[in-house]
Amino acid sequence: MGDHEKHRIMMVSDFFYPNVGGVENHVYYLSQCLLKLGHKVVVVTHAYGNRSGVRYMTGGLKVYYIPWRPFFNQSTFPTLIGMLPIIRTILIRERITLVHGHQTFSTLSHHALLNSRIMGYKVVFTDHSLNGFGDVGSIHMNKVLQFTLADVSQAICVSHTSKENTVLRSGLSAEKVFVIPNAVDTEMFKPAFEPPSRSSEIVIVVISRLVYRKGADLLVEVIPELCRLCPNVRFVIGGDGPKRVLLEEMREHNSLQDRVEMLGAVPHAQVRSVLISGHIFLNSSLTEAFCIAILEAASCGLLTVSTRVGGVPEVLPDDMIVLAEPNPADMVRAIQKAITMLPKIDPQVMHNRMKELYNWHDVARRTEIVYARALKCPHQDLLEHLSRHLSCGAWAGKLFCFVMIMSFLLWHLLELWQPADDIEEVPDLIFQTSMMERRGLKKEKKMTDDGEFGTSFF
Repeated sequence: MGDHEKHRIMMVSDFFYPNVGGVENHVYYLSQCLLKLGHKVVVVTHAYGNRSGVRYMTGGLKVYYIPWRPFFNQSTFPTLIGMLPIIRTILIRERITLVHGHQTFSTLSHHALLNSRIMGYKVVFTDHSLNGFGDVGSIHMNKVLQFTLADVSQAICVSHTSKENTVLRSGLSAEKVFVIPNAVDTEMFKPAFEPPSRSSEIVIVVISRLVYRKGADLLVEVIPELCRLCPNVRFVIGGDGPKRVLLEEMREHNSLQDRVEMLGAVPHAQVRSVLISGHIFLNSSLTEAFCIAILEAASCGLLTVSTRVGGVPEVLPDDMIVLAEPNPADMVRAIQKAITMLPKIDPQVMHNRMKELYNWHDVARRTEIVYARALKCPHQDLLEHLSRHLSCGAWAGKLFCFVMIMSFLLWHLLELWQPADDIEEVPDLIFQTSMMERRGLKKEKKMTDDGEFGTSFF
């Protein structure tokens, strides 16, 4: 099967637009670039508020917002085989040839990969995050990942650190795991025409979810100390989360209202306008497989200061980032070092380097190679699936086999109740992007395939 063969791909994740984040951006931009390469791509995610049904986005990207509400942390409730009827119908209607799931914490992704494997589809999984080994939650997620990846066709990680973490957690063969980093839309994230002056004050920008994993507690200790040592430093903090109250209390306690600006949640379309108002971007994450926010900041010409965790050291060259250990004293030292480096930073030069280092079209072409490898994998019958899952543990292996058998039986029951030949295939719609832009349709447009799909399926 040639590498240039056109595929019909189903992207699956609980994390997608209108939610905003690294996984959401990755799925969206990768899908857009695959469409431009001539592949058919549909995205499957859960409903967001009243956003349910079928919608088309820029470039003709088709999105199925299935009527399943998020249960915890934007992930759907784990039903093991409850998603099979919907997933099967979409696979048949869209004539899908390959399923691509994203993110360990997405239960919808795990459901889709499990159900697709049972039906004989080739599956690819992309892991976007790091996970530990010691706490109860990590042990549980690692066992789920081991179940999902037991007979996955191929896997992708966004950094070498992430690959090592995924292989250790899942027991997957390293030969099946590819490293394809994230990228950034450099046309969207450009430096300001007139960069802010450094003579009067230094502006440090933080854009992050204000949660423990993103190091919000570190910021509470770093900001007062740096403001005491550097009178000309001002902070702009964008983002929301449970730790926001700690930052507001810190600002109130230290009387820093005029030096710490809290913006709250920042829409992705406005991230650039916040970034170009500053000189330094600060990332305080405690764990990170690959931080897209760092790429966006560097593309806007900001010098980055970040904690030395996970895959962050792999993201930028040494002259574009200052790394620090995840403790307040070392972070303050790193920020002071970055301030002394600012006179040597040319935002436009940094932006041009980012255009050469990262682009989504390169990510899409490398992903095509993974798809071609996945489609060459030999077909496996039920007994081969069961033998792989049986090796996942004395008790867990038997449980995984039971789930696979139940899914297999339900699939055959559905084949009797509603044969594949009775499910109408959807005609492909070809969108002329230039025409859409001229008509002002760059925003998503709600529509259905035919007059009945919205009511008959959902």
